[in-house]
Amino acid sequence: ISEPSDYNASNFYINNHLRFAIRYHHVKPQGGHMDKIEEPGVLIVGFEVNARSIDHQYEGKWDDTCVKKNQCDLFTCDPLQGPEPNAPKLLLKTHTAQDVIFTYDVVWVHSDVKWASRWDVYLQMQLQDDEIHWFSIVNSSVILLFLSGMVALIMLRILRKDLYRYNTLEQSDEAREEAREETGWKLVSGDVFRPPKYASLLAVYIGSGVQVLGMVCTTIVFAALGFLSPSNRGSLLAAIIVLFALMGTPAGYVSATFVKMFHGAGIDRLRTTLMTALIFPGVAFVVFFLLNLALWGDKATGAVPFGTLAALLVVWFCISLPLVFLGSFMGFRTNPWEHPVRTNSIPRQIPDQIWYMRTIPSVLMGGVLPFGVVFVELFFILSSIYQHRFYYLFGFMAVVLVILLVTCMQISVVMIYFQLCSENYHWWWRAFFTSGSSALYLFVYASYYFLTRVHVVKASFLSALIFFGYMSLISYAFMVVTGFAGFISTFYFVRIIYGSIKVD
Repeated sequence: ISEPSDYNASNFYINNHLRFAIRYHHVKPQGGHMDKIEEPGVLIVGFEVNARSIDHQYEGKWDDTCVKKNQCDLFTCDPLQGPEPNAPKLLLKTHTAQDVIFTYDVVWVHSDVKWASRWDVYLQMQLQDDEIHWFSIVNSSVILLFLSGMVALIMLRILRKDLYRYNTLEQSDEAREEAREETGWKLVSGDVFRPPKYASLLAVYIGSGVQVLGMVCTTIVFAALGFLSPSNRGSLLAAIIVLFALMGTPAGYVSATFVKMFHGAGIDRLRTTLMTALIFPGVAFVVFFLLNLALWGDKATGAVPFGTLAALLVVWFCISLPLVFLGSFMGFRTNPWEHPVRTNSIPRQIPDQIWYMRTIPSVLMGGVLPFGVVFVELFFILSSIYQHRFYYLFGFMAVVLVILLVTCMQISVVMIYFQLCSENYHWWWRAFFTSGSSALYLFVYASYYFLTRVHVVKASFLSALIFFGYMSLISYAFMVVTGFAGFISTFYFVRIIYGSIKVD
């Protein structure tokens, strides 16, 4: 610690005494699990550590043997009463060798805090963050209102006008043909439902998006209701893994229905089901195993034991995989979706696109707004993971998640509508990546966080590898979730608008 002494200098002191204040609460064993508590019937509910500087005084010459015997006589620190309140501070001398005596004392303090409320102190420490969370929600709501206005403009004014003019029976053939030529999205009605390239892979990622989104929503609900405590991160991670495995049934069902819609009856059902069960969790497991292998090689204490990895494989292949097969079996038995318009046998030629409507610029623009919704909340989540802060505000996270999903839906609808107006009917993958590209901005922000918040000078290559490895997994899952939200909304939007027109 430092203290100003005059205009251009400071006195530096050493904190060489620690006071441990241990707080305890009396418990009356009157039934329930409290019967197991033995005498004296108290529970430790918290502790505080206070540091101070003391220039310890003693008689004669210092003898280190008194430390082992616990018989050191200090004038400034009584073994029964603790340090003197008015003891002088230990001034750090410059260019001079000096002895420093480190001491501590323990104080037991009775507390009215019950065992179940012992973690509330961390929640009270973060009350000042509420204003920032509210600012994040207001910021996200403004983005959402902006997108809602654009969607309302498209739906209520442009589309309504187009559909009315396109479907009017009282027009002459020349007027009806002129109305068809005015807007480009109607011109691609015969190609808009043409299956995309790598349609099976797209269906697999749609199913994985359902699986990850279901896991995230269920976890946040349980955490917000208090069933999952962030103080016990092991239970939180275990719940995430189990819930992901249990969501295999809807994942298999959704991927099977979309594959059947793309390819009809002539598809390899086993291949599609295995891709759904293996691709997303397989990539996650391989990255996690390689990172854990690096920790094993460095003999780090944070390495996951082999038994835990074996348990993960058991959950994957004995729970998740059969549930994916069950969902896929039900999905293949359902009737495929019927498209509202027929698909032409010959693909329509796509005209040259203006630069900002091409794939890469359009996708990158679409990912900005979804990332803008979550970047404030992302800071607190990263601080919870890498700076050992407790994250209790799952209610805020749930609100931000809802705003994020609605934003992804709206931005994908807007961007795909503009794409169809430019007579480009390759919208399937772009609908997925328009909102899914926000994961790229998330990874870039995580890199910025690493450079500014994590101690880069002290960070080794292994710690940097672990950080970016886990952030790549988080970004991968974020892309799947946001991509699914954008795709499914765009899919229903395209079906609705093309189902509302009359095609000869």
